Amino acid sequence: MTYRMLALSIDGTLLRSNSRLSRQTKDAIEYVKDKGVYVTLATERPFPAAAKVAKALKVDNFLVTHDGAFIASDVEEPLFTKKLHEDKTFHIAEILENYKCHVRLLHENFSIGNKVRQKGQLIAKMTIGIQDPLYYPVTFVDSICNYLSENPVAPPKIQAQFFEKTEAISALEELKKEVPGIEVTMTQDGRLDIVSFGISKTRGIQVLGHHLGISLEETVVIGAGVNDIDMITQAGLGVAMGNAPQQVKDAADWITRSNNMHGVAYMVKEVFRKQLKVNI
Repeated sequence: MTYRMLALSIDGTLLRSNSRLSRQTKDAIEYVKDKGVYVTLATERPFPAAAKVAKALKVDNFLVTHDGAFIASDVEEPLFTKKLHEDKTFHIAEILENYKCHVRLLHENFSIGNKVRQKGQLIAKMTIGIQDPLYYPVTFVDSICNYLSENPVAPPKIQAQFFEKTEAISALEELKKEVPGIEVTMTQDGRLDIVSFGISKTRGIQVLGHHLGISLEETVVIGAGVNDIDMITQAGLGVAMGNAPQQVKDAADWITRSNNMHGVAYMVKEVFRKQLKVNI
């Protein structure tokens, strides 16, 4: 099989535990680009945060971001976007504000987050690990619902980071019961990711592949999270990082080294070494 596209997750895959890109990873991306392979990122991160990583990798292609809800190479001219309706966004926020969690509305141009009171009544402004770039404005408010009442927003994605996993499970069940037309997934660390029904990284890769004339069978996917399992199983070659949970490894065709042991670079050289240059 000749592989024509490489789709990579960011967290736990491209980035090391210190949230940095290694020189080996950057060189590997250049190597596979020189082979004529189309490189994209498939990530839960919002577009501006993904674009920052892509720029460091010298990748200026379409990126599958917001868990597949926003696909673009330029934020002002997306190839595909499916947003949560303003009314649905408000309903989701109403439910989430009954729980102790940090909520983040992830628009493609900005983010709205609630202020969370932790122990000692200190107000914490959590970033949920997305490392907001300076050009991606974040507004922290006392109440998401109050803000939305005056400033309706239709974001591609909503995140909610919980302090207790039991609360995350309860919120997930309530959202699925009370709000139709959404997809809700939970990560291992108790974060809920909420997008419109039918949206996923896999679907995003399919949309991009259709635009490029590249099938899933011609695509290599590398991921490390439970939310990467679907695209790993659907790709022509699904690769799990060595640091991935066992259930991700069990779903993969191939397991590479960990993100701290240059797993992306190792996989790229092993899989693409004998492949001749392809034309997109």
